[in-house]
Formats: sequence, C-alpha cells, structure tokens
Amino acid sequence: MGPYRIGWVDPLGRRPLTRLATAGLAAHVFFELGAGVGMPTASVLGPVPAAGLWALAAGTVWRAAGTRPASGDVVFAVCNGAGLAAVIAHLQGWPHRRTRLGLPWLRECEGLGPDLMRYYNPILYVSGAAALGALLRENRSAPRYLPLLALGLVPLFIVGQHAEHWRLREMARRRPGWWNRRLRQLD
Repeated sequence: MGPYRIGWVDPLGRRPLTRLATAGLAAHVFFELGAGVGMPTASVLGPVPAAGLWALAAGTVWRAAGTRPASGDVVFAVCNGAGLAAVIAHLQGWPHRRTRLGLPWLRECEGLGPDLMRYYNPILYVSGAAALGALLRENRSAPRYLPLLALGLVPLFIVGQHAEHWRLREMARRRPGWWNRRLRQLD
C-alpha cells in the first residue's frame, strides 16, 4: 500500500453495484413522490411513514452492502433480485414502446405522464442494470437460484403496482395533497 492510500476509504465499499442498485431504487421511489404520484406503500402507510420506511431500508442496505462479509451475499442476492424484478415489472406492466435496440421504453407509468418518462426510464434502467450486474459479479456466494425465484415476483409486482396506483388515485380524489397532486389531474 502506497502513501496515497493511507486513510483512503472506498466510498462504494465492497459491493458497488449493489449500492448503485439500492441508490437507483431509492431514486425511483423518491422521484415518484417528488413528481406528485406518491410512492410504494404510501396508500397504506401515508406519504411520510412510507418515505421514512424507504429511506431507512435504502440506507440500511447501502451501509450493509459496504460492510458485510461474503456471508451476507444471500440477503443482497434477494435484494438485487427483487429490485430487478421491480424494474422488469415496471417495464412490462405499463404502456411502453420499443427502442431501436428492442428494449421497452415507458410511455407512461403510475400517473407520471409522458413528460417525465425521459427522466424516469434512465433511473429504472440504471437501477435494473446495477442489480443485474451485482447478481452476476457481487453475490457469488449466494445460491444461483435465488435471483430466478425473485424474478417470479414480476407478475405479483405488476398487480401490486396497479393496485397501489388505483388506491393512490382514489386517495388523491378524496384527500388531495402535495404528494398526490399529479394523480388529481388524471380524473
């Protein structure tokens, strides 16, 4: 170790792709909240508790991904698999078109509207690509079947996303707020 490495700490820690996937998932749900369509679990918990839960979960996974030994790979494989499944569910469960490369590109999602898709799609793709990369490169001590099991969640996530969107639209109609302002425009 040279003199330039004394005291240096890798800011991304042991699992940089897992951390990037976690940051991407957090960006995704907080983008939805900031855009005025709510966020996952906001229809059940309310916007502030849901945001607190998402921030706590993302912060916990972020920190653990940088500090936990290889024996923690099972947990991170499940997290990355579920994150990848959530991205795939978005890309398959909402109106989309195909890019020149044949990839799905959302036209609308959860009330965000076409004007925000140029920001939202890259967030999803970065998060999904990081989760896939982490599954292939970082979670090596975890059983290989775990991500495949997580991909089985895609149909459930699609149903869950649409149910949550319906509940959030109903809440926006009954109890308008800053956090669901875009959903009020849909009715």
